[in-house]
Amino acid sequence: MSYSALLYHVEERVAKITLHRPEKLNAWTTAMDAEFRAAVAAAAADAEVRVIVVTGAGRGFCAGADMSLLESLAASGAAVDLPRQFQFLQALEKPVIAAINGPAVGLGLILTLHCDLRFASQEARFGTAFAKRGLIAEYGMAWMLPRLIGHANALDILLSARIFDAGEALRMGLVNQVFPAPTFLFDVMAYARQLATEVSPRSIAVMKRQVYQGLTQTFDEAAAVAEQEMLLSLQSEDFKEGVAHFLGKRPPSFTGR
Repeated sequence: MSYSALLYHVEERVAKITLHRPEKLNAWTTAMDAEFRAAVAAAAADAEVRVIVVTGAGRGFCAGADMSLLESLAASGAAVDLPRQFQFLQALEKPVIAAINGPAVGLGLILTLHCDLRFASQEARFGTAFAKRGLIAEYGMAWMLPRLIGHANALDILLSARIFDAGEALRMGLVNQVFPAPTFLFDVMAYARQLATEVSPRSIAVMKRQVYQGLTQTFDEAAAVAEQEMLLSLQSEDFKEGVAHFLGKRPPSFTGR
């Protein structure tokens, strides 16, 4: 598939999806939405891809919904047809990493929340924006933010709609790590390649599912699932390889089975 609003590239088992409207700080459009879903589906279906990285072209990650889209919605009062938006990322068996190279605001911030890991450049900036547009906490954000950064921090950034920097995002727990701007993408891709080559894709898929399901489970329910998954993992090829490569002092060769 050819893309006009993003770039798609696969190398060393990592699929990199780059939002590509740099002149607009990669503001989200309906065309970008369709292409993003297609690119993620391509990465999910590609057996050679084990990790997905999402980043932005130029100096921005994603500045939110394009203002032309918001103007149209304000004029018509119609609801935008983006059901559940990015929730499908959590259902993928492969890890999705947000490489936040610059401003991630509004819908752009929501995209990062639905990724499994978030790494920020020192130049990244964050904001919810919704209160300044007469909107609300969209697409499950009111559920996700308190679980990531706590009740007080979530209310602060939602109600004030203020812009905050990468250092504050790290202190809140919104991002996993902050990297220097000059080496940012190199550092993120190095982490992604480590996931793609050094750990079991089967383990990743199961643990990702456990974590997201665990958000709505009791401890006893989560423990019961873990017990069953442990028994299955002991029968897997990746478990045998995990032991063999350690004893053989060689790099692993996981199959995901």
